[in-house]
Amino acid sequence: MPRIITAMHEAFTRPISRRAVLSSLAAATAATPLLTGCSSSASSQGSSSTGSTRDFSALDFDATAGAEQSTTVSTDAGDVEVGYTQYDSIVYCLDPVDSTYQSLTVKVPTVLNGTAWDAGDAPIVVALNIGGYSSATASGGASGGGAPGRGSSDAPGGGTPPEGDSAPDVSGGGPGAGGVASGAGDTTGSDGQPVDNGELALAAGCVVVAPGARGRDAQSSDGTWIGKAPAQIVDLKAAIRWIHHNRGRLPGDTDHIITTGSSAGGALSALLGASGDSELYTSRLAEIGAADASDAVFASAGYCPQTDIEHEDVIYEWTFGAQAYNGAAVDRTVSDELATGFGAYAAELNLEGVGDYGVLTADNYGDYLVTNHLAPAATDHLAALSDSERASYLSSNPWISWQDSRAGFGFADFLAHVGRSKPCPAVDQKDLASAENGLFGDETTDARHFTDFGLRLATGDDSATIDQDIPDKLTLMNPMHFLREANPGRARNWFIRVGTSDTDTSPVIVANLAAIATGLGDSVDALMYWDAGHGANRDAAAFISWIAERTGFAVYSA
Repeated sequence: MPRIITAMHEAFTRPISRRAVLSSLAAATAATPLLTGCSSSASSQGSSSTGSTRDFSALDFDATAGAEQSTTVSTDAGDVEVGYTQYDSIVYCLDPVDSTYQSLTVKVPTVLNGTAWDAGDAPIVVALNIGGYSSATASGGASGGGAPGRGSSDAPGGGTPPEGDSAPDVSGGGPGAGGVASGAGDTTGSDGQPVDNGELALAAGCVVVAPGARGRDAQSSDGTWIGKAPAQIVDLKAAIRWIHHNRGRLPGDTDHIITTGSSAGGALSALLGASGDSELYTSRLAEIGAADASDAVFASAGYCPQTDIEHEDVIYEWTFGAQAYNGAAVDRTVSDELATGFGAYAAELNLEGVGDYGVLTADNYGDYLVTNHLAPAATDHLAALSDSERASYLSSNPWISWQDSRAGFGFADFLAHVGRSKPCPAVDQKDLASAENGLFGDETTDARHFTDFGLRLATGDDSATIDQDIPDKLTLMNPMHFLREANPGRARNWFIRVGTSDTDTSPVIVANLAAIATGLGDSVDALMYWDAGHGANRDAAAFISWIAERTGFAVYSA
């Protein structure tokens, strides 16, 4: 077996031997009584069974500490004048490493378009303002996969864009669409304006919680890195536990906690949904004094989730390996040998495609994407155009057929249309430049390789292996591990979106998430937006309608 294939195979198979990883992590937390897995409805009773004897009363919500605010939120149904009570800088754990990050903001709607509103039993939307796995503060601006703009007239600015995410919603297809480096994981609508799911949820009468969290860039005063994996998901779980701890004190229904985020925030939203009440986080949550409560959520909404990190390079090269990067071909030896691993991973997953498609393999996955995701997205887009607009679009894109009001094309033509926006390897990059390389640093090292393949490629050492702590951390950062184990504490409701021209990661990532959750019997609403780039949110109103449908709550509409 060639050197790179050998390295890739070892790097690839080690993370997916997850039962051994789960066993080792469980052993590491054996000294702490463990949470029992439970469904989100049962877990929201507020007991995590940790056996802790600590006094958590300091985490009790103070309903008198809020300040009255107002804003105008633009929705598809019209503007909504929102009066709300805002509670700022609430530290959500007893022993924070840095309370600048480990705190949250709560917004409770009280008046909608001049009418009093009771949010006592409203869903609680947890809006993740996280891009590039960088740190977030509770007052950081965007709420849940969207920058302020369309959605709020007075929301604060987005601040300095974090590294690692691409520009929002680069539309129109063509080589590299969706891959211009900048942006902050913004979620943009069909009109190109930012969409803030948190603000839209507030205008619909939901309670909105915006948690901060340590990220890969966080450092203490002595220069120690304090936000490397898995700190970010541990912090977010502590925030969810704070919500459950305050059942009956905090307005809103803790049985209906819904997370939403974009890019890295979308991945973390999926991870919160998949890993609810997993015992693998117990000791780390205890270290920061997280509440003795559940961290399960009812539903997860993820836009362009950058997830399944240890397998992303394999998936990316299988998808985009033939496409040029910055006008030049990538190293085909490296690309081809990475892509070879996709067949092994597909076989390991053994997923059934949605719509009775059958078992997904490397041989049929391209057809599956076209049949179940891409062609329907193109059909919806073309059907919405006028006859002249559709004719013009098809003339510019002759690789797309239009028969019986349905779009058709081959997977290879689609890939040539969108191109690629990342080097090879795309995620475990040779120069340690990716956000994920930074995510898997440690207290003294800013960035590290997290696959044997990436490490051996960078060093030229065929026997090099990644640091021993990394496989466990990969498990803790990957929702696929928990979904493959059918974690009983997972969310049962999923809202998943991505643009077809988003080449920050492969559409396989979203398709896999949708397929595995569907196979578990969960409710899945998955959709791809045609010709939309990274961070697209083309149907924000559908997100609000989905909340109403899944929770039974009568949301407000202008």
